[in-house]
Amino acid sequence: MSTHSNPTYREPVNNQSSVPLHKRITELSTEIQESSIPFQTLIDEVGQVIVGQEKLIQRMLIGLLGNGHLLIEGVPGLAKTTAVACLAKAIATDFQRIQFTPDLLPADVVGTLVYRPQQQEFVVQKGPIFSNLILADEINRAPAKVQSALLEAMQERQVTIGSETYPLDDPFLVMATQNPVEQEGTYPLPEAQMDRFMLKVVVGYPNREQEHLILQRMSKTKQNHDVRAVMKPGNILYARKLIDEIYIDNKVQDYIVDLVMATREPEKYGVPVDGLIQYGVSPRATISLTLAAKANAFLQGRGYVIPQDVKDLALDVLRHRLIITYEAEAEDKTSEDVVSTILAHVPVP
Repeated sequence: MSTHSNPTYREPVNNQSSVPLHKRITELSTEIQESSIPFQTLIDEVGQVIVGQEKLIQRMLIGLLGNGHLLIEGVPGLAKTTAVACLAKAIATDFQRIQFTPDLLPADVVGTLVYRPQQQEFVVQKGPIFSNLILADEINRAPAKVQSALLEAMQERQVTIGSETYPLDDPFLVMATQNPVEQEGTYPLPEAQMDRFMLKVVVGYPNREQEHLILQRMSKTKQNHDVRAVMKPGNILYARKLIDEIYIDNKVQDYIVDLVMATREPEKYGVPVDGLIQYGVSPRATISLTLAAKANAFLQGRGYVIPQDVKDLALDVLRHRLIITYEAEAEDKTSEDVVSTILAHVPVP
């Protein structure tokens, strides 16, 4: 298995103007097919432990490849935490779990200055944020100051402790979980902060066959979550270079922009959601949807994006960025319903 830890630099496909476009895309697709093999192996490896959460595993990889962060929502007991831990083991990288509680302080996340009487000086004590993969478990249980400290680190990819600024490791991915059932004693994330997450993945219950498999595999007094390390961080960094080169046609670009604009001016696109949208999505949605579509194309072994890549990821990219009105809530409409209506009415190229 090639780890591509020290890849040979080559000129990006978009700059090879002397080579025909179809040939460049073919060459890129060939290289992507080889480079995506470890990621498919990773999906299979994590799937040995996690049952019925193929979509979650794929979305975690898309976030990792697209250099974005994930918000994972689901009721307790659906293996959200276990999935993140298994992903970290399969990549052979640093992993930290932060259990968010109401008494947590920002210093518990990012670190602080500690005074050492022996040396009569302050030394930096780095927090758990200094890792490659961060699991922010039940993020909505921590107060606003702690959430802001985490989200600032997510955005800036650096942490300031005292007068010094420290860059975070690369790759760096935060996967935050929240429980939608309990509202008492929680601090819901403000809409503006939700926008910092590339994807919001809603995890549902397994079906009957998957539940039966969970019974057979997990009904033991000692849980076995052994996952082999099948990938190194170098694979991810090299894959990101290839993703930047993936071709996306102007028509597909227009489709992404149309979906975003339809959340702001639905009447211009003939989308019947009058009075349901309070605020449309931000330009971050355009960027995230493009990167997510490219990452999905990479996992499929393609050097180009197709409209289906965009449709497959649109709900996860847009659902937490679209703010609906009180009228929509009164009609039992959710942001997912509105996004689905937009996808059904905006023409696909």
